[in-house]
Amino acid sequence: MSAIFGATIRHFEVKRGDLRESRLVESAKPAGDALQAGQVLLRIEHFALTANNITYATFGDVMQYWNFFPAQSGWGRVPVWGFAVVEASYHEQVLVGERVYGYFPMSSHLLVQADRISPAGFIDASAHRQPMAAIYNQYTRCASDPGYDAAHEAEQMLLRPLFMTSFLIDDFLADNQFFGARRVVLSSASSKTAYGCAFMLAKRVAAASGSAFGSTANNATDSAPLELDTVVGLTSRQNSPFVHRLGFYGQINTYDQISSLPKVPTVYVDMAGSRELREAIHQQLGDSLQYSCAVGGTHWEDVSGANATPLPGPKPVLFFAPAQVKKRLAEWGCAQFAARTAQAWAEFMSRVNRPGEVLLTVTRQLGDSAMQQRYVEVLEGKTAADQGIVLGFGMAE
Repeated sequence: MSAIFGATIRHFEVKRGDLRESRLVESAKPAGDALQAGQVLLRIEHFALTANNITYATFGDVMQYWNFFPAQSGWGRVPVWGFAVVEASYHEQVLVGERVYGYFPMSSHLLVQADRISPAGFIDASAHRQPMAAIYNQYTRCASDPGYDAAHEAEQMLLRPLFMTSFLIDDFLADNQFFGARRVVLSSASSKTAYGCAFMLAKRVAAASGSAFGSTANNATDSAPLELDTVVGLTSRQNSPFVHRLGFYGQINTYDQISSLPKVPTVYVDMAGSRELREAIHQQLGDSLQYSCAVGGTHWEDVSGANATPLPGPKPVLFFAPAQVKKRLAEWGCAQFAARTAQAWAEFMSRVNRPGEVLLTVTRQLGDSAMQQRYVEVLEGKTAADQGIVLGFGMAE
């Protein structure tokens, strides 16, 4: 057993009714010889903390995110993406010392019921996790993951889950012929999910115009490239220089320039979750808005009133990534789905880590005080767009 954590598991929890309130608690850690058949104890080494995790907390009740890692009534364990090592195992096919990537609580350890073991990974078959989307219950074995790069674990934690959502938003819009629109507008353009999506959409714009942008191979469909004229990013004045540096948006507007958006057929992808911003977009575009796609909640305090006021144009529809995954797995099969997402991820990473133009600076910190401090910073939107935060209760030396 690890000497770093002693006989307890450390948990960072937040008040479900007030995300600003947090606490650190402990629970008993099972000894290796006390595990039940199939149980595996994972030591969580480090995980990423981004606005995406605030979205999980914001929609924790509505979309059951709180149910993955149950806590005492009124409290929640925010889901995060990270890496762990098998500390103890009572499953002959899961070996102590194996390294895995997946969905964890902000904790030092996680006890899972390993099942459906394959060379690629396994699932947590714990009964309480089965009602939720299966994609979150999968743990990937790093040794057999073609997308794994030990030198870039931070980038994988920070960007890969978000880029999967980016890929699926792009695929969903293309699958629906962009609902007849020729322009996509994304709010929170500096957010990682938004600019991953903009990267994918920019390839479509390039393909439609015959110009070059990364790989112009068709992103997701087998048909001819769709006619998409431009991708517009909405951002703050503070983040505008970073958004320009990305090079993924054909047009960039700050939030005080929404009234200058022309009334042309448009899809709005709402990464911010701001009620005020949503109303401004719908008022400005009216009937020219073909579809309103609600994705994130970086402005988490506004989300609860998302549909409180009737809006001109289409009613905002919440995007649920696992539904698009399920559709594509049925249509493409697992191998083709994995190949397409892996190719897109590799292309995106080559841009993120381009020599001399790296888009992400990583900050790694350990310990209770760092966890509480950084959580508040992300919650309040005080993390710079080009910064990535990696946290943990302890990391392997």
